[in-house]
Amino acid sequence: MVGIIEAVPNISEGRRREVIDAIAEAFGRPTGTRLLDVSPDPSHNRTVLTAIGEPAALEESSLCLFEESIQRIDLRQHVGQHPRIGAVDVLPFVPLQGATMEQCVSLARRVAERVAARFELPVFLYEQAALRQGRSDLAHIRAGQFEGLAEKMKEPFWKPDFGPTHPHPSAGASVVGARGPLIAFNVNLDTERIEIAKAIARTIRQSSGGLPSVKALGIHLKEKHQVQVSMNLTDYKTTPLHRVFELVCREAERHGALVAGSEIVGLVPEEALLATARHSLRLLRFGEDKVLEISTRKKLSSSR
Repeated sequence: MVGIIEAVPNISEGRRREVIDAIAEAFGRPTGTRLLDVSPDPSHNRTVLTAIGEPAALEESSLCLFEESIQRIDLRQHVGQHPRIGAVDVLPFVPLQGATMEQCVSLARRVAERVAARFELPVFLYEQAALRQGRSDLAHIRAGQFEGLAEKMKEPFWKPDFGPTHPHPSAGASVVGARGPLIAFNVNLDTERIEIAKAIARTIRQSSGGLPSVKALGIHLKEKHQVQVSMNLTDYKTTPLHRVFELVCREAERHGALVAGSEIVGLVPEEALLATARHSLRLLRFGEDKVLEISTRKKLSSSR
């Protein structure tokens, strides 16, 4: 059975709308790919795109994405708050309806090999698609960023899985993989003290002994005169959105700051929002059958 897979590329451009639009159009162009969302962030200078399709369609879309991105993004001129090593920084595939993780792993490896050969671009595999022990963690691969990539790749351990053993001059390198659903969740604070955001990030992230399945870093949003705790929730069932948000609020207050707002980047599983609604509103006997759109979809589907 061929299932539906989600592709969530992150490109290193979040400010030039004409460039973002051109890359998004190229990514969604192949027949069978449906582009669902384009979420640019000027402070991060990064855009998250979300598309769904069958493996063959997403494989072609990925090649279109890389071709357009490499033509239009030059990391030698790129400045942003989010860590990055490539024009197409990371491309994960996520199993959705009828798809398996094994299909996503196979797709990731095919895409990585084809991209490396076609564009002479070094490509690393991560998460479930990783081929080398110690190379599954994205943050580990991205450490040192584009500016430190050439020196990093001189080490035998950092020989890419596919492609040349040196960075592409303007596009750097890319990371391609397969993973489960992830929620990109940011909380902005009403202060410009970056040390507060970094301290909160250290408290909540798993690698520092904080919440399981949470990755976090502190970022300065200069144009907003705020700082941000930028997070990835890699397993929202283990650590739900509301638990993360409540802890950030408490830690911010402890450091003398207040939460100015939060945002979800890209798309989010409905189950994660339902769980947050149950908790935050203390709803009794609340399930997805109480959501109008979900109940309508189910009824229409069963009547066919």
